Amino acid sequence: MPERFLQRLKINTLRPLQEEALKVIKKGSDIILLSPTGSGKTIAFLLPLVKLMKEDIKGIQALIITPSRELALQVERVFRDMQTGFKVSTCYGGHPIATELNNLRTPPALLIGTPGRIADHLRRKSIDPVTIRTLILDEFDKSLELGFRDEMEFIINSTIALETRILTSATALTEIPDFTGIVKPIVLDFRESGKTGSILNVKAIKAEGTDKLELLFKVLCHLGDESSIIFCNHREAVERISDLLGQKGIPHGLYHGGMEQDKRELSLIKFRNGSHTVMLTTDLASRGLDIPEIRHIIHYQLPSTASAWTHRNGRTARMEKHGTAWLILADKDFVPAFISESIEFIELPGELSLPPLTRWQTIYLSVGKKEKISRGDVAGFLMQKGKLSPDDVGRIDILDHASLAAVNRSKTRELIKLVTGERIKNKVVKTEIAR
Repeated sequence: MPERFLQRLKINTLRPLQEEALKVIKKGSDIILLSPTGSGKTIAFLLPLVKLMKEDIKGIQALIITPSRELALQVERVFRDMQTGFKVSTCYGGHPIATELNNLRTPPALLIGTPGRIADHLRRKSIDPVTIRTLILDEFDKSLELGFRDEMEFIINSTIALETRILTSATALTEIPDFTGIVKPIVLDFRESGKTGSILNVKAIKAEGTDKLELLFKVLCHLGDESSIIFCNHREAVERISDLLGQKGIPHGLYHGGMEQDKRELSLIKFRNGSHTVMLTTDLASRGLDIPEIRHIIHYQLPSTASAWTHRNGRTARMEKHGTAWLILADKDFVPAFISESIEFIELPGELSLPPLTRWQTIYLSVGKKEKISRGDVAGFLMQKGKLSPDDVGRIDILDHASLAAVNRSKTRELIKLVTGERIKNKVVKTEIAR
């Protein structure tokens, strides 16, 4: 069975973590799965989960709880790509609950969601937990950090027929609350083995005084067009730095908890498809996001804990790749004791130029999944109606009522002229540069 799912996911071989999970995750087992970000945890629990699901059972068989909407959608995408034949639904805050209520009238075999929204549905009785046999808490410790403990306890106490429990994390769990029902779990700890061959370089650079903004600008110019995530401790700092970078002419995206969901999603999509290579964020983006391998992690504000340091840096130097963590220090800043890596203090060259614009620009199209639109439909539209070559079309993301495509930046304005008023599947499509 796993072979056909792997073929659909375009994966040739299982990683050791995934092979071991397939062996030990069985009906009635309690599992704690520890592995670095990007090491394949999602597939490690989805493959054995499908083996536990039965085609003849009506109702929700498995529930996956994630700390963020983005992680929930990422897990859903992987499950859909597996083409298991089981219905899956995802519930999260930030969009109308009416759509979810309609989807839940025919219960999915797999339900994925964030703690607050799943708890809301339980209280509304729009989901019936009586058939749920498997519970997966993905990035479980992060949910507790974000203040979902009461919702998590309520959800787990509502799933009275549980047989199998799986907790995942990228760091050791200092506490497993009693409400999880886990007493003597099987622990799969692949945190160290997942780092084999990966190399993280740590560099630091000091400002002459307390103002680090100009220093950050110089670092970004030094890095050029290489992908970078800038971490801050507060969303106010993210917004302040964004204003500076905008004035300096450096395209970038933002991602923090104070943003509207659709703006957060657009920022992530642009970062994934290469429309911009710099993202400013809080620790909200330190794990659980579906983003590509990052070359540089920039700690504009130093992490407050060893866990935050680990998770931020987990976005780079993954799976035998190289990456660099940068510390931006004010004159009187000191390096926290929990940073044990060797640090190279450097000085930047005097002459620096702005990073070049990326090859890609994101185009918005006003049709999506609910209009039965596929990536192939969008690619065909852009090439046939917009006269683009295959090399001019990059990543395409299909949302509920919109699609976003990366297009060769030099071709976007002519493309929009050519496709104005044109149709996909007999639907007139509004096309414009995504803002």
